[in-house]
Amino acid sequence: MKVPRPWSARAWLDTAHVITGLPVACLLAAATLPLALFPAALRHALPWLTGVQRSRFAAFQGARIPPVPVASGWRTLSLWRQVGYHALSPLVSFPAAVLVSLAWGAGLVGVLAFLGPLSSPPPMVFTPDLRDPAVAVVYALAGVVLLVLAPPLARVMAALDLAIARALLGPSRKELDERIETLTESRAGVIDAADAERRRIERDLHDGAQQRLVSLAMNLGIARATLTDLPDPARQAIEQAHEEAKQALRELRDLVRGLHPAVLNDQGLDAALSGVAARAPIPVRLEVGIDRRVSPTIEAVAFFTVSEALTNIAKHAAAARAEVTVRRERDRLRLLVYDDGCGGATMDRGTGLRGLAQRVESVDGTLRLSSPLGGPTTIEVELPCA
Repeated sequence: MKVPRPWSARAWLDTAHVITGLPVACLLAAATLPLALFPAALRHALPWLTGVQRSRFAAFQGARIPPVPVASGWRTLSLWRQVGYHALSPLVSFPAAVLVSLAWGAGLVGVLAFLGPLSSPPPMVFTPDLRDPAVAVVYALAGVVLLVLAPPLARVMAALDLAIARALLGPSRKELDERIETLTESRAGVIDAADAERRRIERDLHDGAQQRLVSLAMNLGIARATLTDLPDPARQAIEQAHEEAKQALRELRDLVRGLHPAVLNDQGLDAALSGVAARAPIPVRLEVGIDRRVSPTIEAVAFFTVSEALTNIAKHAAAARAEVTVRRERDRLRLLVYDDGCGGATMDRGTGLRGLAQRVESVDGTLRLSSPLGGPTTIEVELPCA
């Protein structure tokens, strides 16, 4: 815990937190405890009452105490934990406010002791004579010590209040685990749905638009071969239309292959990566060692990772060769993409590596990049097989 310096903004914020904590705690306890007899009313009012304390911690401590997840099965237990905090808060706030107030107040009185000869009346029985310089010095020194101790005392009291609030107002460990499990399942569902949608688009393009383009290119090719007696402008228009149809068909095939290649579904990762390596503009050595297929989602992520990495190598690396190794080790799928190019690749230069890392992380995988200037570049990816 960092101790604030005297007179710093942190010291004043901690002091304000402790001093305001007492009246706020008393008011909220007075509002909460009677409602405990009426559970229905308590459920409606407690979020607002607890929100006041969360706002106070955010304002003075810069701490965000997350609310309990609405879907939590521990909702009732969390409700009574919040009631317990409101009941306990005055008991903690009272001694904290008294100690911090006394430290600041007595410190100020002490350092002003030298004004005693100017403003204090003659001493009475058992009253220190502030007109005595020695007594004034002792008081002043004691005041300085108290002023030095007041900020850490306020910090400790504020930290204690914050720790209790985190334990009782925030979600418990069980609730956090439950929330994490829910989010993990939700993310897996989103990833699977996105993968299924890519498959559907690929299937629709392959069976629909691509077949119509094939038919159009064939008809234009037949017209180009048979209608040789047409005027030159007409023949040139047919030839141009034929070439553009073939170019559009090639681009559509590349798009379909990039969405989700059919060979990945039918024959698995080995065959799909073999096609990618064969189409690469540089020699690619591919080694795949998988004894059994992994889930379709992991296969898709692995395929697109290797495909994007080889595309980046062709565009940016100026490499003469590349190597791709895919192995399954128990419950992990490990990918390694190597090239002998110029190196210098980073996640921040717009080469697609950031998107690649995000795709890998979406399935709880990891991506490590090693690319010193001058090369070589190595991308290591680890994916869970489940």
